[in-house]
Amino acid sequence: MNYIPGKIEAAGPALGERVKLGSQAHKILFCRALLDTHDPYTPALIDWPVLEDDVRAKIVSLPIWDMAVQTEGRTGLFVQTFADFVRDPELKTALEMDAFEEKRHKIVLADMVQHYGIVLEPEPPYIKPKDAEWAFMRSGFSECIDSFFGFGLFKIAKDTGFFPPELIDTFEPVMREEGRHILFFVNWVAWWRRNMPWWRRPYFELKVWAVWCFLFWERIDMAKGMGDNTKAQENNFTLNGSKELGVEIEFADLAAICLAENDRRLAPYDARLIRPKFVPGAIRLVLRLMRKKIPATA
Repeated sequence: MNYIPGKIEAAGPALGERVKLGSQAHKILFCRALLDTHDPYTPALIDWPVLEDDVRAKIVSLPIWDMAVQTEGRTGLFVQTFADFVRDPELKTALEMDAFEEKRHKIVLADMVQHYGIVLEPEPPYIKPKDAEWAFMRSGFSECIDSFFGFGLFKIAKDTGFFPPELIDTFEPVMREEGRHILFFVNWVAWWRRNMPWWRRPYFELKVWAVWCFLFWERIDMAKGMGDNTKAQENNFTLNGSKELGVEIEFADLAAICLAENDRRLAPYDARLIRPKFVPGAIRLVLRLMRKKIPATA
């Protein structure tokens, strides 16, 4: 999968220079943060490790692979549609990189399931969205949810040995990219809020809440877990994935791991970039209501 990333000629703000949210410097900062940290790995060159039969059987049994492939396929289309819609040159360049990496995630997952003989359901058609901004916001906020819990579950899979070290190393670039993508997205939201025409702001805020309500309802609906529905199983994995990994862990402990991993994975990036707040903030509130201690690192 050959790709030559675009470049932004404008220099970013100097190290230590204060950056105002919504400014030109802010836009260059979060666009360059995505572009300058791109990992040019090629999926076709991934050397998938040989797994012991019992390890392979456990990985094949995870109820996530259909929806993982489909989600990446849909997200790649949604981000590319928004990139085609945007006219700002720096933002467009970064969005095209974002879309490429999302499409590459799908290829990595598809190659993995083929290599290990995981049988998937036929993929549904990926329909180009009519509202490019809505589609980008849906995929971005959805990634903020899924990445938060995904970081914690990946940590558990690593620490318990459920995923062997070779497979952890193979997927580590994908996890890093998820962190970069949500960082880029939340900074775009903050930047766009301050740059859109005033008359669009009320509609945009309604759109934000509508997306959150849509995602919340979607997850509640899928989490009912009726029958053997693969979609429901995949969503349940986000909430109950530690059980699938062979670990009995209370929600508060899982939440603490997710908070710590979320902070750790986003820590290396420029401190002037804002971090996702809604999901970590909601989880911290839940822990307080449960009267659970929140780790200092979270």
